[in-house]
Amino acid sequence: MMVGDPLLKFEDLTYRQEGCVAYVTLNRPKVTNALSIRLSAEFTQVVEYLRDTDAVRIVVISGAGDNFCAGDDLTEMGSGAWGDANAIMRRVRLYQHMANTLEELDKITIASVDGYCVGGGLEITMACDFVICTERSRWGMPEVDWGITPGWGGTTRMARLIGRRMTKEINLLGALHPARRGLELGLFNRVVANEALDDETEALVDLLLMKNQQGLRQLKFMINKNVEADLYTAQGFEALGAALTGAINGGWQVPDADGVHGWASYTAKDPDNPIRKRRAASINFWTE
Repeated sequence: MMVGDPLLKFEDLTYRQEGCVAYVTLNRPKVTNALSIRLSAEFTQVVEYLRDTDAVRIVVISGAGDNFCAGDDLTEMGSGAWGDANAIMRRVRLYQHMANTLEELDKITIASVDGYCVGGGLEITMACDFVICTERSRWGMPEVDWGITPGWGGTTRMARLIGRRMTKEINLLGALHPARRGLELGLFNRVVANEALDDETEALVDLLLMKNQQGLRQLKFMINKNVEADLYTAQGFEALGAALTGAINGGWQVPDADGVHGWASYTAKDPDNPIRKRRAASINFWTE
């Protein structure tokens, strides 16, 4: 078992690494794992660590105790710890950076959800690739009743996942919903018996580890980018992805490609090198 980078020291979050699988646990169980300023900073730190490491392939995110996360810590917000309007905007942009980084990791991410998954907690799940919930899970966006609005996915990612009409219902009414409704709407992948969450999560981890990891990375990248693009741009990603797969599988030698890095070829001593010739022919073409 590995514990990851020795510099990763946390107070409100636990991190462990088993082989190429990282386990991140929000660890404030006495307050339903509410996202304090410190916990949010620690979560951002671990997400950035995962972005930069090559040692991890799968990331599992969960909450300590019987809950996933109740969202931002309202006691801090009410105390003025978030600061004035400008400071709040800066903090929200920081959290958007965290969610964007989580969504764009070149690892497969799994939210393993028990109990309450509310506000910022739900926003974390929407940036993950898979979400598994227990039957007793409850979810929603109650910010409207606290006099605040979501800042990092509750309106934006949600609308892309379940459409604007359902996103309005979830946000404007502020209800807490049963896990099965999240499954029906497409927010979750699976709802399992309360005692089966860990086993179901590990079964998914084991299956993903059997896959072609480069294939998983390519598919995730294409799907994430394609959903924001028009059809023809999205098809371009698919075509380039297919070509990259072909090259990785041995078909990299294209007859009319150079087959070598242009700079390495250009710096070769041979004056008849084709790279030198074409660069000489191009450098002043139509410059007058």
